Amino acid sequence: MFTGIIEELGTIKQIAKGRESVVLTIGVQKITHDLNIGDSIAVNGVCLTVTSFTTTKFTADVMPETVRATALSQLQIGAAVNIERAMLANGRFGGHFVSGHIDEVGTILRKRPFANAVYFDIRISREASALCIPRGSIAIDGISLTIFDVQKELVTVSIIPHTFSETTLGFKREGDVVNIETDMLGKYIAKQLQAKSTTLTADFLQQYGF
Repeated sequence: MFTGIIEELGTIKQIAKGRESVVLTIGVQKITHDLNIGDSIAVNGVCLTVTSFTTTKFTADVMPETVRATALSQLQIGAAVNIERAMLANGRFGGHFVSGHIDEVGTILRKRPFANAVYFDIRISREASALCIPRGSIAIDGISLTIFDVQKELVTVSIIPHTFSETTLGFKREGDVVNIETDMLGKYIAKQLQAKSTTLTADFLQQYGF
C-alpha cells in the first residue's frame, strides 16, 4: 500500500528485456538505507518487488501483464521515474490510498500554466472517469493528486510548484502517456452498487456502513 507522496526521482540505469517480461535497474539516492529484498516499491505508480539492491540502485522484475498494461514499456535508459516505498503503519498519511495496481494508461492532451500552478488535461476512458469526482483523488504516475475537473473521457489536475519540480510531471509533454489509478474507495463502492442494486437507498447505505 502506498500514499502517492513521491520520495525521490530515480533514474533508469538498465532495461533487460525478455520475450515478454522486463528487468529494470533503477538508480536511487535516498531509499536504500532500510531496503530489503522482497520489499514493494512503486515505480511511476506501479507496485514492483525488489529483487536485489546496492547503496545506489535496485532491480525489479516487470511481468508480462504489467508490461502490457502500464506505461513502463515506454521507459528508456536515463529516464526519470517516481519512487515511493510502501507506507509504514506508524507514518504520516499525506496522500490517499494507492495500491500500485494500474487501471489504465492515460495521455496528456494539454499542459498549461496558470498563476503558480500547471494544469494537466489527461485523456482517460469513460470507465475510469466514471470513478472520478471533482475534488476527489487520483494517482497519476504514482502521484497523489486532487481532481480539478472531470468529463466523460478527460480528467484535469492542478499541479503546485513543489510537485511539478519534484516529480516526473515536470518533464512530461503533451502526448506523453501516464499510469492512471483511480481512487480505491470509489472502485469498491461502484462494485457494491453493481453487485447489489442499481438503486441507492437509505437502507442500502446503512447496511454498508455509510
